[in-house]
Amino acid sequence: MTSYPMTMYGIRERQPGPRWRALFEATWPAYRRWYLKDGPDARPSLERSAGALARHMPELLPTWARLAEQTGFDTEASAMLTQWKLPTFAPAACSQVVSNESAPALLRNYDYAPELFEGVSISTEYLKPVIGTGDCLWGLLDGMNGSGLVISLTFGGDSATGDGFGIPLIVRYLLETCDTVQQAWEAVRQIPVAMAYNLTMMDADGDVGTAHIGPDRVAEFREQPLATNHRWSKPMNPAHAARYRSIERFDTLSAALTDGESADDIGDALLRPPLYAREFGAGFGTLYTADYRPQSGSLTYRWPDRVWSRSFDAAEDRIEVVLTER
Repeated sequence: MTSYPMTMYGIRERQPGPRWRALFEATWPAYRRWYLKDGPDARPSLERSAGALARHMPELLPTWARLAEQTGFDTEASAMLTQWKLPTFAPAACSQVVSNESAPALLRNYDYAPELFEGVSISTEYLKPVIGTGDCLWGLLDGMNGSGLVISLTFGGDSATGDGFGIPLIVRYLLETCDTVQQAWEAVRQIPVAMAYNLTMMDADGDVGTAHIGPDRVAEFREQPLATNHRWSKPMNPAHAARYRSIERFDTLSAALTDGESADDIGDALLRPPLYAREFGAGFGTLYTADYRPQSGSLTYRWPDRVWSRSFDAAEDRIEVVLTER
């Protein structure tokens, strides 16, 4: 049995400051290697990157400028922080679902390689109160804002790539600027994305939906309360779907909703096969289960042997977890 120790840090910082600077200093060497892995000429200039952010997500420019200042106005870091035309991400194999039984909740498993996980749960007030799981220094893998909008991402199962933004910053943008599912859907249709993803979302009014987005294509939206790693009912990449059991995981979640299982029951199911994965060495292991409850403003992370709760105003904290591959 192989073990993978993991630390998650809970950060509460209203605007970029010392805590974000510490995160940058701890992770930038690895991010820089990844960002420049194809050579500096493969990445757009700072001027082009900033211009793309200004065109498509102008509301984020003041925060981006503060982040750039925290880096000492490092040219490469500032360009990377726009998340415009990043190197290709390794595709994650995740599951996400909205339950409206009892207390409404969005629950998700994030299945990825442990060494590529930032390990941060962060609460901010850049434009709105936002809490979520960090990625790419200020992007989010999943999150919730003070209006009760919750959004989570999964890889969409299509290997096509194109000019666009990294999905973590798009999730951040939607939570910073939108209050409802309808607003998030209208906004995401206008933003170019570099890879294919499913965004499942819910809001305080009870509206639920999933957007399937990808490069150089028209975004699609359905009132579907769950997603794994394929587009709707037919995988665009059947080999990928089979390798990561995407259809099996989708059917398991769909059956749970049909049976009227509560969010707590679904949360338990996410910690068991076929939803829970242990292939950590192959980049397909469940690093955490996130349970968002917008009515109470709470975010709970779950593992088979422990639970960690966070909120918008929670104090700084950390948790040690040992993931095991069997």
